Amino acid sequence: MNADIIHLARELAVKLIKQAGLIALERFDNFEHISSKDSFGDVVTEVDHMAEAIILKGINTTFPDHQIHSEEAGDNGKSSDWLWLIDPLDGTNNFAIGLPVFTTSITLLYKREPVLGVVYEPMTDRLFESCMNKGAYCNGREMKVKRSNHFKRGNIGWIQGHKVQNDPKAVQLRRHIDLNFKRMMRLWAPALQWCMLAKGDIDGIVLYNSEGDDLYSGVLMVKEAGGVVIDFDGNPFTGMSEEPYLIACHPDNKDELIKVVKEGMGPI
Repeated sequence: MNADIIHLARELAVKLIKQAGLIALERFDNFEHISSKDSFGDVVTEVDHMAEAIILKGINTTFPDHQIHSEEAGDNGKSSDWLWLIDPLDGTNNFAIGLPVFTTSITLLYKREPVLGVVYEPMTDRLFESCMNKGAYCNGREMKVKRSNHFKRGNIGWIQGHKVQNDPKAVQLRRHIDLNFKRMMRLWAPALQWCMLAKGDIDGIVLYNSEGDDLYSGVLMVKEAGGVVIDFDGNPFTGMSEEPYLIACHPDNKDELIKVVKEGMGPI
């Protein structure tokens, strides 16, 4: 793994993500086109495409041999150990209804492991960054996952894939989490929830089969902020998965969160 590539990639990602974020900021509550992407209720606007075009052009110019997978454009067809994952507007459904909760997410992976994650929230001008083995930061301030002595009084982020929205097990688990914690949050902006956990603003995340271009920047962010990211059986989550079922929190709180999830995943 080349440290010079990661350094250059970080500088590039920060520049591009702020340019893309400016487009979203300027077009918030003022976009022109919205269309449905699939039968599960996901949508796309021209802002998704405009922001994506800025990021893709920059990466392709600087790293022409790298593989890129982007939310709207798909895969660029390259084969490389380096893989960029781009979500130009994570939280498009929120953006589309005038809810100012959305980000842009850029991730760089080396041999299927995230080594760089950059997330930008244009409405608050918060820039979240993480590099493997170098910590996680929000606008230059180091982030740390929060340990809770009263975990059941905490706030748990829920992230779920569109395709399993009405899955009976998901419905059951959602309800169980909702009843066992102070609050279960569903932002429909997953990258932001991962950053909130890394920053210590929420206490944990339960992710139910939601793989996407926004996932791995958040996973790296939480790990670099001292959190654990594990599957529902408690095994460390590494690499990539097409159907992830994940738990994330402070290491001292993981047993309690695993217990709640296992209870919630019991017989219907």
